[in-house]
Amino acid sequence: MDSVILKPGRERSLLRKHPWVFSGAVQRLEGKSGKGTTIDVHSADGQFLGRGAYSPASQIRVRIWSFSEESIDENWFQKRILEAFALRESLGMSERSNAYRLIASEADKLPGLTIDRYADTLVCQFLSAGVEVWKASIISVLKQLPNVQCIYERSDVNVRKKEGLEPTTGLLWGKEPEPLIPIDENGLNFYVDVKQGHKTGFYLDQRSNRQKVREASKNAEVLNCFAYTGGFGMAALKGGAKHVTNLEDVAGLLELMDKNVALNQFNQERCTNLKADVFKQLRTYQKENKKFDLIVLDPPKFAESQGQLSRASRGYKDINRLAFHLLRPGGLLFTFSCSGLMKLELFQKIVADAALDAGRDAQIIDILTQGSDHLIDLTIPETWYLKGLIVRVA
Repeated sequence: MDSVILKPGRERSLLRKHPWVFSGAVQRLEGKSGKGTTIDVHSADGQFLGRGAYSPASQIRVRIWSFSEESIDENWFQKRILEAFALRESLGMSERSNAYRLIASEADKLPGLTIDRYADTLVCQFLSAGVEVWKASIISVLKQLPNVQCIYERSDVNVRKKEGLEPTTGLLWGKEPEPLIPIDENGLNFYVDVKQGHKTGFYLDQRSNRQKVREASKNAEVLNCFAYTGGFGMAALKGGAKHVTNLEDVAGLLELMDKNVALNQFNQERCTNLKADVFKQLRTYQKENKKFDLIVLDPPKFAESQGQLSRASRGYKDINRLAFHLLRPGGLLFTFSCSGLMKLELFQKIVADAALDAGRDAQIIDILTQGSDHLIDLTIPETWYLKGLIVRVA
């Protein structure tokens, strides 16, 4: 088998079971491996370190499949996928919802592969050269899982270009998915557009945090920013909110929010879905001295690279400062960052600085993260990407 030989001293992260080999750590390639080929990784002194997928176009030159010398074949992928499925069953995912993350990439030892389940439809993202090569074998395993009628691909993300792959979408197996797939989550119902929606169609990682909003919303006036299809807003209505305002700047998503309100049989008068730029609308509310009891800030990823982190920090501070101005005494701020580069300590500092600038005293009453189906691997800090705080203002 072909091998990648590392530079002296560059094996430390692999010995700690982190699965990425960066291009700068590679001394030489022995053989003529192509895109996605399975390849061994050795230290400069010849020690076997792992077996993974080679990606000559990517800064992550090898993604490790296994730290042992086991064969990487269709049986290996079947074992990994069935282990992931069994884990979700043991966590009781299917008892709480018919929508959950089945495969969480590196955290499930399948680097570059994300699979979400929406009822009888599996939506896949093949984001690395390795899983692209093994796509047919992966599909062969997936179609044998219980109650699967459709396997659909949403590999339409820029990260594929870094792997030398073109973005692609479409039906991989089974029936064509419905335009809107109804799912249930803790007694709430949502329509999901798996063909055109963000990511694979829905933010499944916020399931437990929507439940927290639901529990905190009784008789509250709620502002849900970056609402997408209204997940947090629907949770607040289910929890007995007096009124919910959802802010979203895409008109088509407002229509889907209206459908979700009707699907859950909520009184439309309790909900305002407003097309607006969140930053501008928060400033407008501040000028109007508008106040809320609970505000949710769940913005898109502000930092895609280390170079964008400083700008992202300013963005997070700005929206949190504005939100602090709009909360009544005793009000709650649910604030999130889904940027993997944003560490919890830095995020806490940004929110604290925002409160100081707004002249508000505040306390953290809970720390939030992604749902348990979005696994966090102890040896891969990048898998812990979602950070959230519940902050109470005095």
